[in-house]
Amino acid sequence: MLFISPPFGNYNFLPNAMSIKGSFTLHYRPGLIQQIFKTLKFNTEKNGWVNKIGLRNPGIDYAIKYYNKNNIVSIAIINASDIDYIENKIPKDMNIELNISCPNIDHKLVSYGLDTFLNKKRKWCIIKLSPTTKINKVDYYYNIGFRQFHCCNTIPIKEGGLSGPEIKNYSLPMIKSIKMKYPDTTIIGGGGIRTMKDIEEYRKAGAEHFSVSTLCFSPLGLLRLYWNYNKTSSSA
Repeated sequence: MLFISPPFGNYNFLPNAMSIKGSFTLHYRPGLIQQIFKTLKFNTEKNGWVNKIGLRNPGIDYAIKYYNKNNIVSIAIINASDIDYIENKIPKDMNIELNISCPNIDHKLVSYGLDTFLNKKRKWCIIKLSPTTKINKVDYYYNIGFRQFHCCNTIPIKEGGLSGPEIKNYSLPMIKSIKMKYPDTTIIGGGGIRTMKDIEEYRKAGAEHFSVSTLCFSPLGLLRLYWNYNKTSSSA
């Protein structure tokens, strides 16, 4: 499956591609448009996009209102006390991705006590890992019941979160380590995917699914990858 990650997953209308919408926090966080214009820029040295949007979003109630079962809602928890409020609000069968690793917010997101979101009604209950996540943190999530991991989020740098090919230096080894230790996990591999060659690198590392985001800045590039991916998948 090809996943379209935030923020572009909010606007994806491609059939046979799964949208990840968000990330949403418990409460509305204003200033999205201003932050995009202020912080989103291309880093020529790193060949990737940098942003410090800081989880500006309309809040979890908005996500619930427009949710459908063909999508996944990305949730970011700012305070531990938000966990019960969010879990009680969202449908028990809502597909979710728990974003524990957004680097462009001023303080760390909550990354513990998340097993309350696990239940058999959810087809997807994903942990989105940071490029700097150590295997002992993966051990923790595995031991409390998580089996779906997204490798991985943007790279934390001084200016914000770095997207693009640089992520592959982190995500590919991470995927290999997780699959070697926990072969029953399901991995979404992403970061720097531009062509089918990148997807094959992720597949060889152990990913079953693949996510794109900043590729969406190039609609023709996205459509080319989408067409080639579906062509390859249908002939497999």
